[in-house]
Amino acid sequence: MSAPEQPQLPPQAAGGGVIHDIGYRHYDGPRLGTRYVQRSLFVDGLRGAYGLGRSMRSKIMPLLLLAAMCLPAIVLVVVTTVVGGDDLPLGYTEYLFNVQTVVAIFLAAQAPVLVSRDLRYRVVPLYFARPLQRPQYVQAKLAAMTTALFVLMALPLVIMFAGALLAKIPFSEQAPDLALGLLAALLYAVVLAGVGLLIAAFTPRRGLGVAAVIAVLLVLSGAQVAVWAIADELGNTTLAGLSGLISPSTLVDGVLSSVLGASSTVVEPPGTLGAVVFVAAAVLLVVGCYLALLARYRRVPTS
Repeated sequence: MSAPEQPQLPPQAAGGGVIHDIGYRHYDGPRLGTRYVQRSLFVDGLRGAYGLGRSMRSKIMPLLLLAAMCLPAIVLVVVTTVVGGDDLPLGYTEYLFNVQTVVAIFLAAQAPVLVSRDLRYRVVPLYFARPLQRPQYVQAKLAAMTTALFVLMALPLVIMFAGALLAKIPFSEQAPDLALGLLAALLYAVVLAGVGLLIAAFTPRRGLGVAAVIAVLLVLSGAQVAVWAIADELGNTTLAGLSGLISPSTLVDGVLSSVLGASSTVVEPPGTLGAVVFVAAAVLLVVGCYLALLARYRRVPTS
């Protein structure tokens, strides 16, 4: 019986090395492109803002804040249903302004989740190596944060609307108010998302990012209240109205009251010129935050 045939050894490479064929094959599947990468980054950011796909510990804060946003709306619905009033005790846009503290905490807690972790663990250069471009990365993160904030603010408005219908308040009266409230939620989300991500993008430490976002929003809000109080004491209504430009929340409130006719919780912008100034300031703030984020990520190396 003949001996089994010995397998041939791979040829010797220069310097004594051996070349092995381990069976790798070229990828022949579909090339999904940068749009798919950007969409995946958006979905991952949105899920991460609410702790989905992460540990239970990561879900506690966003879910508690979501519950804190919805609980007052549920109370309003119960009161309206039991008492049988002709309208909700609080308007949709007024409700949004009154819960801005909760929105600010959510923004401060989750904005670093979207951007600071990528910087801390140095995965941003992997994104930029290829094929994702810096503007696409920034757009995906902004869209994710904006959507997360919009969901946070829109859900209690939908609860209020459903409660109004259960209380037999006419649909024709509530539908326009709900549409205005959802538009207000979108404006708040767009403005606040840019501010929060811009601040968080300058530190890889999540704790520092949370503290920085909270500090900036509190300082701006306190400055707005102080300027308004001084102007009101001096009887300067123009300065009091323009004080809303200082804080992002009062800036959006001024746009809503002067342009869309919503009930103002602070002080309305002074006249038509004031409305133009508020709209221009909101647009400049959003565009400025986007451009500043682009400039920030241009400084991130690709290696």
